[in-house]
Amino acid sequence: MYFRFFKKRLVYIIAFLSFFSASVGTANASIFSEIRFEKPSKDSVIKILAIGNSFSDDALEYYLYGLAKAGGYKVIIGNLYIGGAPLELHVKNAQGDKEAYEYRKIGIDGSKQKFPKTSISKALADENWNYISFQQASPKSGLFETYIEPLPVLFNYVKERAKNPKVKYVWHQTWAYAQNSTHNGFASYNKDQMRMYNAIANASSKVKTLVPIDIVVPAGTAIQNARTKLGDVLTRDGYHLDLNIGRYTASCAWYEAIFKQDVIGNSYKPEQVSDTDALIGQKAAHKAIKKPYKVSRIK
Repeated sequence: MYFRFFKKRLVYIIAFLSFFSASVGTANASIFSEIRFEKPSKDSVIKILAIGNSFSDDALEYYLYGLAKAGGYKVIIGNLYIGGAPLELHVKNAQGDKEAYEYRKIGIDGSKQKFPKTSISKALADENWNYISFQQASPKSGLFETYIEPLPVLFNYVKERAKNPKVKYVWHQTWAYAQNSTHNGFASYNKDQMRMYNAIANASSKVKTLVPIDIVVPAGTAIQNARTKLGDVLTRDGYHLDLNIGRYTASCAWYEAIFKQDVIGNSYKPEQVSDTDALIGQKAAHKAIKKPYKVSRIK
């Protein structure tokens, strides 16, 4: 009789624990889904600010707006531009509140304005930014040790001044140089494109150990993926992107990373890019989102 009583109680306990476990699991899954798969709303204006240099110019200023519009999104895109600027220069400018940037801004209608002598604080105050990105200068992009001191300082400066409490922070993964590049910084990688790419991929994979980055945009992997099909033709001078398919491929990576919408099939492409090459760029970006730190061959 005692055994039957104990057995009955045990059944009740197991049933309760199963229900509790399922409830918690469902709640956790719901929370995870909300965090991992939250998409920007097409009913609001999505505002993206890059604290960058000529590589953010290549990746954001020309084709991201067109991709977003074709995807049904309204966007404002800002770029705080200084050619070749590394993280430590951004920190110096932030701490001195220096009006050292050309602030380029693409409005909802796609028109671009340029505001010289702008500080980081002024650009942060200009809009209720949804996304703010950071990046390292290209010669140092594969040298993780160059991130360690300046990135947390810059991140905290921006976080204290960002107007939107729900802002997402982005790391812009840049690309490796062309194999025949004459850039002085290529020497840090023994003038080896794959060595540079692997170093960039490795460094960008560790950024979250320094600051709470929400999104890594794998533009560098997208470019390397595209090279498996198109060859080493994605740059115009050995390090800046080709004005057409190079820039388009990087923008495709930005589009899919930010809007969490498959870029393959997006109707927008530059006139100078063929349908075939546009699809290659889209596939290269899509595969980069799936595997941001590893090269995927495009067939």
